[in-house]
Parts: sequence; structure tokens; C-alpha cells
Amino acid sequence: MPSFDPARIALPCAHFIQGQRVTDPSALSVSRPSDGAVYAELPMADANRVDDAVTSAHQAFVRGDWSRCAPRERARIMRRWADLIEADIDYLAPLESLGSTRPIDQTRAWDVPYTAEGIRFFAEFADKHGGEVAATAHDHLGMQIAEPLGVVGAIAPWNFPLSMTCWKVAPALAAGNTVVLKPSEMTPFTAVRLAELAIKAGMPPGVFNVIQGNGPVTGDALCRHPYVAKVTFTGSTVTGRTIMGACAETGPKPVTLELGGKSPQLVFADIPDIDRTAKTLAAAITGNAGQVCVAGSRLLIQHELVESMMERLSKHFNALTPGPTWQTGGWFSPIISATQLTRIESIVARSREAGAELLGGGERFERNDGGHFYQPTLLHTNDRHNPAVEEEIFGPVLTIQTFESEEEALALAEHDVYGLAAGIHTADLGRALRTVRRLSAGTVWVNRYGRSNDYILPTGGYKRSGVGRDLGRAAFDACLQHKSVLIDLDQ
Repeated sequence: MPSFDPARIALPCAHFIQGQRVTDPSALSVSRPSDGAVYAELPMADANRVDDAVTSAHQAFVRGDWSRCAPRERARIMRRWADLIEADIDYLAPLESLGSTRPIDQTRAWDVPYTAEGIRFFAEFADKHGGEVAATAHDHLGMQIAEPLGVVGAIAPWNFPLSMTCWKVAPALAAGNTVVLKPSEMTPFTAVRLAELAIKAGMPPGVFNVIQGNGPVTGDALCRHPYVAKVTFTGSTVTGRTIMGACAETGPKPVTLELGGKSPQLVFADIPDIDRTAKTLAAAITGNAGQVCVAGSRLLIQHELVESMMERLSKHFNALTPGPTWQTGGWFSPIISATQLTRIESIVARSREAGAELLGGGERFERNDGGHFYQPTLLHTNDRHNPAVEEEIFGPVLTIQTFESEEEALALAEHDVYGLAAGIHTADLGRALRTVRRLSAGTVWVNRYGRSNDYILPTGGYKRSGVGRDLGRAAFDACLQHKSVLIDLDQ
């Protein structure tokens, strides 16, 4: 897995509309988190440019072949698309790593292959759900016909640009919709390459379009466009509320929202292998430097394990070394921006002022290359209202709270706002099943933390962690609408 020279990567600084790149005057500077350097200028789609993209997608839907062709043909094109993505790894992986938080080791080994496999997964749904025949009177024929919605507006986050784009785009396309995607303005480039490869695979122009820009201008115009039939978004709860409001005002139109989290990990004293559990806990908060919606950011641990677990976690944290995303070596990821780095520092400072005890980390890595790197941090507090416990930090900060009983653990796990994910670590199957039932979370992992390398289980949140589900059959079904048909056979 070779390192690469960031100066040698060709950047597609453009929109992608009707099967070709479209340029506008530069409006946004794009910087790299690994060294803080501004390395590109990006156009920003205003309402008129958004209209161009949405109209292209609308025309492709109502007049084109994508929604009308045999579903197996859609599946064939999407499988070809996935093959081209895998074959393009020597360009896609560096393009993904260059300006993101994803090290080149990981984009080559995981992000690119995972994206391709996700497209194959959803392609296989294309001809698996056409509707059903209803049970009606013998002289009637009743049916439900599944049909695509139309134009789907997709807004992807910056933390996993390739794979999150796939989450949004692949089920919509497999169901016969057309798509206008707005990637994050901080990680905008791999989306354009994906769209180009889709055309190469045989996808008609206009079916998959990409518009560049920020949320207040480009994202808002996309959500409010009258031709957009649905919006799917991954990001913060605050932004999700704004998007839901825009869709309500101009529709109403359905939304899928995967939003913020403050996910607990409950560790009971009966765990059979403390070293394995410690490794799992560490990875759950340090992977991508904690910039993961489902990051296991709250450790709830039975009191007798605290000392031994802290020792092991500290070893894992201290072994992490930061480095630029374009160099191989298993480096610890940077924080996406200087603004986000400052925000993490502020929350940690306020948490300490509110009584949290700093057990490790708590400051930036000292570097002279301008990179945004923050040390993995341990904070101990039993105050459930401490800022580090209440607020989504989106960084490598782990809070530690102790409990005596199962009931106390469950009480600590409950969060007033979030319910995205949770982890349970125990050797007691009965306890595992009880706590799974009682945790307010859209996903619960037992004796592991994190998704498997497949797409079958849906993901989404309870409470203000989201609406609807990504992944699995649920994501595909959410891109369809159903028409009821009743035929009188006695005529």
C-alpha cells in the first residue's frame, strides 16, 4: 500500500451534471486536515445551478430509461459500476485520503472495497421487490405496485466520504430513482469520480448528478427544490432538524436522517477477556479519531474493573502516533478542521471546569506541520450532566463512569437526546438480552463494537439520533412508494 505525493493528485474541482463536469467560479477554499494547507478551490452551486442538476435528474427520471428498464438491467449496470470502482483504487484511494481524515492504508483496505461491495449489495435488490397481490373478493384483483419516488436529494458527510455516499446513492438508484448528491464541501472530490465511473459503467446521463457547495446555500436549495421527492442526510442533529424543516415547508417530502450520537459501552465485571475488551473499547473511540456517528464515547464500567481497564486503555492510546493521511504506517487520523479541533478543546475544558478528572490526553499533539491532531483523551466523571457526557464531541474523547449494578448501568446509559448505538460487554447471555431490550438505541452490539463488512443490518437512531434507516432492506424500501390497484373482474 504505497504512500503518495499529495501534489500529484488530479482534483475534479467541478460539479457533475448530465454526464459531464460543469465548472463555476471558485467560491470555497478546501484545506487538508493533515497539514492545514489549502489545496483546492471549489465552486458553489447556487439555486440556479441546483435547479440545473435537479432538472437534469427529473428529466432522466420521467423521460429516460433508468426507472423503466428491466430491474436486472439496472442491477447489471450497478455491478459493472462496482467493478470499475475496485479497478480504480489507485486513483480513488489517494483522492479519498488526500483531504479527509482517512489514512491511505484504510482507504485502500476498507473504504474503496466497502463502497464497491455496497453497490453490489443494493443492486441485488433491484428485481426482488415489485409489490404484491392483495387478498380481495374473488371477483376483484387487488395489487400493490412498488414504484420509485423520483429525484432523491442526497447530502453526504465528510467523515467517510466514499462509503457514506454509497449508503445514500446506491439504494436510491437500485430502486429506479435518479439522484442529486451534495458531498461535504470539506471532502468533495471522490463523489465526482464515482459519478464519472457510473457513466462509464453505462448509467444514463442525468441519473446521478453531483453539486458542490455548502449547506446554507446549496444544501438548502436542494432540499427545497419542488422536483426533489425525498432527502437523505447524514450529519449533525442540528442540521438534520433544519433539513427536516425545509422538507416540511416545501413538501412535505420524506426524509432519512442519520444524526448525532453519544453512544454508551456497558462493561460488566464478568467479561472473559479484559485485554480483548480493552482493545475493542479503544478502537471504538479512536477509529477515525472519534469522528464517527456511532463512536463509543461513553464508557460505563463496573467499579471493580476500573483500575485494570484504565491501565490497558492508556497503553492503547499511548501507542497511537499521528501522521499525514497520504503516508502508510497505520497513523492516527487528524481532526477534520481547525474549527473542529478548537471545539473539542473547548468541550474538554468546560468538562474539566465542571468537575471531570483528566486521566490522559487532553491536548493537541505537538507538531510543526500544521496538522490538526488531538490526543486520545480519558475523562472520569459520575455527573451525567457534565458537558463531555451530554454533548457529541466528534473527537477521540472517552468519558468514564462507574456503576455497581445492572440497573445503575442502564440508568447511566440513558441519554436525554441521543439514541444511536450502544455496546454491551458481558459473559452473561441473560444479562446481554435484558440490556439489549432496555437500551434506547437503534443499534446494539454485544461483545463487539462496530459494523461488520456487509450491508444487511439497517442502521439508524432513536430519539433525536435520526429518522428512518440506512443500509439493509429498509434503505431500499425507503426509496419506493406503493400504489394500490383494484380491478373489477366482472365487467
